[in-house]
Amino acid sequence: MDDVTIKILLLGDEKVGKTTFLSRISRGSGSLEGHVPITLLRDMDQPFIFEIRNRKRMYRLEFYDTSCPEDWRLLEPNLVLICFDLGQRLSLINMQRVWINQVHSNFRTSDHLPIIVVGLKRDLRSEDDPNGIIYPQEGYKISQEMRVDKYVECSAVTGELLKLAFEEICNTAAQTVTADGGQSEGGCVIL
Repeated sequence: MDDVTIKILLLGDEKVGKTTFLSRISRGSGSLEGHVPITLLRDMDQPFIFEIRNRKRMYRLEFYDTSCPEDWRLLEPNLVLICFDLGQRLSLINMQRVWINQVHSNFRTSDHLPIIVVGLKRDLRSEDDPNGIIYPQEGYKISQEMRVDKYVECSAVTGELLKLAFEEICNTAAQTVTADGGQSEGGCVIL
């Protein structure tokens, strides 16, 4: 059986944790618990390729970060991950105002393109943030308002909820090549 290639595009502001997230998962399933040191991936090595077996099939997941290729708008992704920093409210606001609009204006298949919102840096969620703490319920509510398919959050540094988030991304990616596609039925799902 041939490998199925799935393109996954990560969008979001600079410094929200996309590279650390990719670097952590690139170390394999043993690193998802956060016990292995992180070696950051280089942008010029994109796409970041992960091969997984899921549902009795081999998948080649190609992850692209917004910092590369030069014009990510030319990609035709099968799945989009819109990322924000749970410790920075501005990145949450930009996700709503900038990144979801970028998806809809740049990808002609945006009506059928599955989108997952990923809250990163869960370990840096701060009770002392003067702009107010971003609780999971708020991230989920905003994800619903944006009409995305799923909402997950995790910490690549500590490994908190990372395995669950990565499994959900992989499951959604695998569904993109089925007849039903990767979109969820009836709206956003929190995990």
